[in-house]
Amino acid sequence: MTTAKRWTLHLLAIALPALLIAAPVQAVVTASTPTALHSDTEGDAEADRQAVSREIERFRSSSITISQAMAIAEARHAGATTADVSFDGGSSVPVYRVKTLHNDRIWRHTINASTGELVGGEAALPLAELDREDRSNLAALGAIRHRLSDAVRVAERAAAGKAISGGLVRERGRLNFSIVVVSGDDLKEVTLEPPGAKRK
Repeated sequence: MTTAKRWTLHLLAIALPALLIAAPVQAVVTASTPTALHSDTEGDAEADRQAVSREIERFRSSSITISQAMAIAEARHAGATTADVSFDGGSSVPVYRVKTLHNDRIWRHTINASTGELVGGEAALPLAELDREDRSNLAALGAIRHRLSDAVRVAERAAAGKAISGGLVRERGRLNFSIVVVSGDDLKEVTLEPPGAKRK
């Protein structure tokens, strides 16, 4: 996850099985001040708010969605699945940074958020070079039926917005999808537990 993760507000908690049933999604809503907006000085908090606003504005002006960026990256290698995706509006050209899993490698792609073109080359890292927890999380991703793209669709519907980042997180022994959604002028984090994800 990018720095957007630290800006998020834990507002929604839903289960991915809602994707499979026709019943409306149930959400548990909690409200609190985002951690990034807690600051020792008011000037720092205001600078954080302005940075978040700039990132959201650049995201909104992009013509490529997060789902399209994932599809572009996954198409580079038949059978690849996205493990992590985030919008980066801090560079001169806004991009999506997408990590896909394919053939025991993590592939890193940078996708232009305006054109959908691959920026630069792609880089691969063998899974064997990752730490044990990351390898375990990625093995679980390969074993479950649902994909990050499924979680993005559910999160966007539940939070009434557009996803700006998403990936796997392990909290209290559970592997979850964590999706950050731009909804109005706010960032909301939607956490979904994939069916079949096991406790560590």
